[in-house]
Amino acid sequence: MFAFIEGRIVYKSASLIYINVHGVGYELNITLQTYAKIQPLEECRLYTHVQVREDAWVMYGFADEEERATFRQLLNINGVGSATARIILSSLTTDELERAIASEDSKTLERVKGIGAKTAQRIILELKGKLIPGKNTSGQTVVKHNTTQEDALIALVNLGINKGMAESAMKKISNVADLSVEELIKQALRAL
Repeated sequence: MFAFIEGRIVYKSASLIYINVHGVGYELNITLQTYAKIQPLEECRLYTHVQVREDAWVMYGFADEEERATFRQLLNINGVGSATARIILSSLTTDELERAIASEDSKTLERVKGIGAKTAQRIILELKGKLIPGKNTSGQTVVKHNTTQEDALIALVNLGINKGMAESAMKKISNVADLSVEELIKQALRAL
């Protein structure tokens, strides 16, 4: 329906963004990988996936087409919905996911919140050969941003994690003050 949305960023958090396109505000759910790429920007283009449900239309935005394609591949797997696919892509970069699938490393997938051994094996089985490791390597480094523990907590709750569980996962993380919000969220997701 929508291939991409391009406009001025009105609001952004680690899991949600509002983009103003000629006076129309679009709300898009995003991953941590996308958030890291758009964090310093005032305007951006996000490649979209629209999910039409009985009760709502939900739009997801991705910084690049490869992440969107990976998201869509994940949605095709039985037992993986949009929330789980978004948590996977927030916990792992597309390259990390591709490497885990290529090497049949189910333990990496099992560290993602909500992914058990059976689901990890199903993801590997169904995506093996469909994702090619290393094709997204750009050589760019992500700049760390000064963020707070509260931002990470809000993002975790927006990802659908119970606030109490998110808070206890955050307490398990050492050197919190030295971490960016993106890294803090990744570690919290692994600690759940």
